[in-house]
Amino acid sequence: MENKFMQRAIELARSNITNLKGGPFGAVIVKDHKIIGEGCNEVVSNNDPTAHAEIVAIRNACKNLNSFQLDDCEIYTSCEPCPMCLGAIYWARPKKIYFAATREDAEQANFDDSFIYKEVSLPIGQRKIPTVQLMKVESKAVFTEWNALNLRIDY
Repeated sequence: MENKFMQRAIELARSNITNLKGGPFGAVIVKDHKIIGEGCNEVVSNNDPTAHAEIVAIRNACKNLNSFQLDDCEIYTSCEPCPMCLGAIYWARPKKIYFAATREDAEQANFDDSFIYKEVSLPIGQRKIPTVQLMKVESKAVFTEWNALNLRIDY
């Protein structure tokens, strides 16, 4: 059964070779043995650096489920998720991730995320993009207001 869903993710990745929406990546989200969301990389066509296949598939599946979480879902992705996608997948909370190609395979095709993995592990002051903290007190006050809100939806 899993091969059927991974095959679809790979088909979506291959489709980008001809339709040029973005890089050769595809993802499928499955619940109860049915595809509930899918996506291919749309970075170029949407001028959106966050429009990776996994993100597009998560947005699609969440819309179809009318939920901000993917409880009891599985994600099939044509390549090991990049750091951004892995973070989004964890926030969406599916029960399992399947991937085909590795991040090393992607690197050989000029999709190299190794620098991001390295950057995240560095102290803020040592990262390549200068990062400056401003207005911490004012921002922390928003969290205090959030915690006092009785109608909030925790996630």
